[in-house]
Amino acid sequence: MKSRTWIIIGILIFGIIAASAYLMQSTNSVTVTVDLNGTNAEVDVSSIFGVPAGMQPEMEKKAAEQMLEPKSTAESIKNDMNEIAAKYNYTATVNVKSQFGTDQLAMPASVSGTSMVPTLQDGQEIIVHKTKDYKVGDIVVATHPTYGLIVKRLNKIEDNRVYLMSDNRNVEVFTTEKDLGNGLVEIDTYKKTPLDTWLPRENIIGVVKNY
Repeated sequence: MKSRTWIIIGILIFGIIAASAYLMQSTNSVTVTVDLNGTNAEVDVSSIFGVPAGMQPEMEKKAAEQMLEPKSTAESIKNDMNEIAAKYNYTATVNVKSQFGTDQLAMPASVSGTSMVPTLQDGQEIIVHKTKDYKVGDIVVATHPTYGLIVKRLNKIEDNRVYLMSDNRNVEVFTTEKDLGNGLVEIDTYKKTPLDTWLPRENIIGVVKNY
C-alpha cells in the first residue's frame, strides 16, 4: 500500500515538473504567421502569455522589406523572424503564406518601358509569384546583368538557360539633329529594337500573375 502511495506521489511530482517546464517554454515561444500578397505584408504574432510590444512592428517592417527583395525566399523570411524573436529572448514557429500558397511568395513590381506593349503598359503595377515552376509562354520577371529587373515573355528553355523576348516587336526610330554652324546640321538616325536575351535559368525570379 505504501509503495503504491509513493508511486502516485511520484507521478504527481513528475506531472507538476513537466507542466512547469511546458509553461516555461510556452512563456518564451511565439507563433508567427507572415502573409505577403504583393501589396501588403501582414504579420500575426501570438503567444499564450502575450508578446513584447516592439516585436510585431519590427517583424512587420522586416517582412515588408523582404516582400520587395527579389532574392528573398520563404526560408530567409523565417530566419529573419526567428532572429527578431531571439532578440526578445523568444523562440518562434514561423509560417509564411501568400495567395499562391504556403511557403510561396508574392512580389510587387512596376513595368518600365514599352517592350511588353500591348500586354503590359509602361508604369503598370504587377504581382509576381516567386517560383521556379514556369513554362514557355509565361510572362516572367528576371534579373539582367545590365538592365537589372526585366519583364519578358519566356520563349525557349534549353538546359540551364532561357530565352526571353519582348511582346512589342516594333522597331523605334530616333532622329537627332546637331547644329554645326554656318547653316550646317548633322542628322543622326538610329534604331532601337526590343530586348531579346538569353539568361541563366537561375536568373528568373518568378511568373507574372496579376496584370
